Amino acid sequence: MTMPHDSFARAREWVENDPDPDTAAELRSLIERGEPREVEERMAGPLEFGTAGLRGVLGAGESRMNRAVIRRTSAGLAAQLLASRPAVRHEGVIVGYDGRRMSREFALDTALVLAAQGIPVQLFPALCSTPLVAFAVLDQKAAAGVMVTASHNPPEYNGYKVYAANGAQIIPPLDEQIAAAIAAAGPARAIPLADEAQARSAGLLRDVDDQLVERYLTTALALQRDQRGRDLVRIVYTPLHGTGDRFARELLKRAGFAQVWTVPEQQDPDGNFPTVAFPNPEEKGALDLAFALATRVNASLILANDPDADRLAVAVPDGQGGFRQLTGNEVGVLLGEYALRQATGGERLVVTTVVSSPMLRQIASQLGVRYGEVLTGFKWIANLALQREASEQSRFLFGYEEALGYTVGTAVRDKDGLSAALVFAELTAAAAAEGRSVLDELERLGRTFGLFVSAQRNVTRKGASGAAEIAAILDRLRARPPATIAGLAVRSLTDVLRGVRLEGGQEAPIELPASNVLVFELDGGARVVARPSGTEPKIKYYFDLREQVASGEPFALARARAEARLASLIDGFLDLVS
Repeated sequence: MTMPHDSFARAREWVENDPDPDTAAELRSLIERGEPREVEERMAGPLEFGTAGLRGVLGAGESRMNRAVIRRTSAGLAAQLLASRPAVRHEGVIVGYDGRRMSREFALDTALVLAAQGIPVQLFPALCSTPLVAFAVLDQKAAAGVMVTASHNPPEYNGYKVYAANGAQIIPPLDEQIAAAIAAAGPARAIPLADEAQARSAGLLRDVDDQLVERYLTTALALQRDQRGRDLVRIVYTPLHGTGDRFARELLKRAGFAQVWTVPEQQDPDGNFPTVAFPNPEEKGALDLAFALATRVNASLILANDPDADRLAVAVPDGQGGFRQLTGNEVGVLLGEYALRQATGGERLVVTTVVSSPMLRQIASQLGVRYGEVLTGFKWIANLALQREASEQSRFLFGYEEALGYTVGTAVRDKDGLSAALVFAELTAAAAAEGRSVLDELERLGRTFGLFVSAQRNVTRKGASGAAEIAAILDRLRARPPATIAGLAVRSLTDVLRGVRLEGGQEAPIELPASNVLVFELDGGARVVARPSGTEPKIKYYFDLREQVASGEPFALARARAEARLASLIDGFLDLVS
């Protein structure tokens, strides 16, 4: 394989303009060693400024996360803010960072690029969790926020998440405007960078005050509604080598949960994540150390945050001597129904995504609560909540997505695994005060609103041919939708790309941004969703099914029946698309 001459030239030009001697030497070495495949990959094009910002593998070149990329990105952000929001010169920007490799350096570069443009920056002086940056944007009435994190990605990744002035992750057209400004930014070495000492002296750079963290903790603690049973709950917590321990333990302590153990091997921030193959609490094996500690201390609840503490995982005793990790949907409906029980009256609103369980919609319907449904991604949840609050004076109480993302209340307009952990601990304690377990609460919900079971299947198709195959599958489903799936009649098809819902031969518009997503609603409350992954060469299928539990019927029997029906639905659909 040979590399075109212009690729060599672009790589050399990048090296000449790289302000970081380490990554400049890294790319120069690849060029000099004559490794065309690797160099071509490093210069395959700039990282896409997409879901709230950037995310990529650390390393040299325009297609990696490095200080050159960070400086150009920050220059683009500064240009967009100055053009669209002149008040940024006094509102300023919040910047935070987690414990990943290069996070501190990226955050400081971000702050100094903004300061060089006359934009004041408040920089967290130490590692922080993502929810605190989202909180700080609202608390300080800032024009924007930047969090340097790659969330739950593997250790070789880092990222750059941007918040708008409303405290939510950016959505179109803001992301498109920032991307265009980044593309127009000059070479990294030519981008002005303020001197840190001078920026501080001029008031363009200052540390976030400790009182801001105190206000976050106070605001999260204000979510408490039921003080019963705190002494009955024994909690094991893990931050998975991330930033959450300091904040989560303080919240639980102040809330009266005195019996809390942190997994010692995972307590301190470590960007290498030495005890887990993948620092995502959804991944198999990620909670093994928590399970072991919970067994030793006879815990009644396991809480786990991902490394930047915006996600929450939960596990509870399974009644057979072990622990069962709840799904994101199970945690979501438990938290959602609890929030609704604790805040009665008024025009209450809950929001979830098209790929999360329909159970929250059913709960909202039976309780007479307003409900919203959005595309995958918490940015859509937060922004819809803001719109509905303004347009219909709704009171937003809760939002969630099945990938372990939850927000309770309005102080943080993003996923908040810290406050969600506090509320889930309270939920567990309140149930314990009545002699009930979390699994008992799930059974109560299943008997009251219907037993919902969910599953996801991913089909990988790599390369250009794989992408074409994925597109063809969705095109075929769109052009010739099945009348039945696994013996269940298709009642409606929502085609998000076309912006319509088809039912009974009639089309009706929907209020979702165009996206290549198909939603099949089936008889009996079943549902199938198909969409391509935005980050991997996969097509993703989501399956949901509702089962009625007969009066007096053992819940385990109803669940077994539901799981068998769900397996049949999955097999039937996969046969259709194979």
